[in-house]
Amino acid sequence: MAGGMVIQGDTKDYGGKITMFVLMTCLVAATGGLIFGYDLGISGGVTSMDVFLEKFFPSVYRKMQDDTGKTNQYCKFDSQVLTSFTSSLYIAALVASFAASVTTRIFGRKVSMLVGGIIFLIGSALNGAATNVTMLILGRILLGIGVGYANQSVPVYLSEMAPAKLRGALNMGFQLAITIGLLVANLVNYGTAKIKGGYGWRVSLALAAKIRGNQEVEEEFQDLIEASEAAKKIEHPWRNILQPRYRPQLIMSIMIPFFQQFTGINVIMFYAPVLFKTIGFGDDAALMSAVITGLVNMFATFVSIGTVDRVGRRMLFLEGGIQMLICQILVGVILGMKFGVEGVGSMSKLSSYLVLILICAYVAAFAWSWGPLGWLVPSEIFPLEIRSAGQAINVSVNMFFTFIIAQAFLTMLCHMKFGLFFFFAAFVLIMTLFIFFFLPETKNVPIEEMNNIWKKHWFWGKYIPDDAVVGVHHTSTKVSTY
Repeated sequence: MAGGMVIQGDTKDYGGKITMFVLMTCLVAATGGLIFGYDLGISGGVTSMDVFLEKFFPSVYRKMQDDTGKTNQYCKFDSQVLTSFTSSLYIAALVASFAASVTTRIFGRKVSMLVGGIIFLIGSALNGAATNVTMLILGRILLGIGVGYANQSVPVYLSEMAPAKLRGALNMGFQLAITIGLLVANLVNYGTAKIKGGYGWRVSLALAAKIRGNQEVEEEFQDLIEASEAAKKIEHPWRNILQPRYRPQLIMSIMIPFFQQFTGINVIMFYAPVLFKTIGFGDDAALMSAVITGLVNMFATFVSIGTVDRVGRRMLFLEGGIQMLICQILVGVILGMKFGVEGVGSMSKLSSYLVLILICAYVAAFAWSWGPLGWLVPSEIFPLEIRSAGQAINVSVNMFFTFIIAQAFLTMLCHMKFGLFFFFAAFVLIMTLFIFFFLPETKNVPIEEMNNIWKKHWFWGKYIPDDAVVGVHHTSTKVSTY
């Protein structure tokens, strides 16, 4: 054991210190988020490339070439087959998360990560070599299985390994890796769009196989095996999580990933080049604008890493929600004024840049609030006896609504037009109120003592029996916030 680490019950206690062992383990494990981020960003870029659209989605390509000014700007990319290319990954990840839960609990993290990694590599190769839409979608499905396995195990592992006082910052390494993957995808798309010969999109899709790099992962695998030994002995985690005493964790594992997707962030991340192209940016400008939002996303994540264990989860959730709400309303107003209901017209450079600034401000708010906290908070609130089931629910709900948003966005944009931004703004308002009333502060609380804060909460306290509270005497005091 490194750095004075001791075992207390079923959890590791590093005495509040950050050791090189903990830091390196968490950094290596968090790189699993790279593949998720890369896949989030790469599809939106290639679907804005003319050569890719002409080969696989000719009807969309023809609408894009219509320069008569009569085509509805909101509807140029409306194609269910096109959205299936993007969204098929997430429905596959949803299904895979349940398989990963069982695999991780029975066979350990090593087997889960190896299986997911191999399937991911096959999917990358299939995408890069695709000659028809079927091959494209099949490749995306295989990528989704790899993503489902990674997202199921990494956030929980990070929460288990990190000392309580640093758990937020270290866990957010996963979200930081996602943002780096997104940025790499946007940079790759910008570069490959300039490749002559019309095969740049193949390079973008195939590079997913290399995004993890050649880092040594055997030590990580061994640590994952040791961390999962106790989990293998747990029976009936799915039956356990339905008990009333776990009601707070069950509700949070459903509502937080649901709300995370209904912030509307994946509208930006999936389709940033498409969206910017729709509102008047040229091909190169659209891809570069996506790079800019990717940079904002990555650097804003550092804000969260530096503050989450000091100001707490609630403060970041609430501030981020308010900022996103304002930005979405303003973007909707600008698009409504410029394109109207008919979607015919154009935007001035000033208006286009203003939209870009507002979207960057929105992305920044997400990157230091709902982005990392949507993975951190669910992963740190599950006790051992429901951890595998709870994280499987968290990932599957996240992937399900990611799939819904990805599949429906272009059609929603076509029919709801600028009102789509008001639609997501309404959800941001609801989720901000949900956090204010129902989420207690979890910073610096050891995982094994998390029931203490639920017991004190004005609403959740009635579900927590006295024998679930660790190390303190129960009182009748209830509070609404921490």
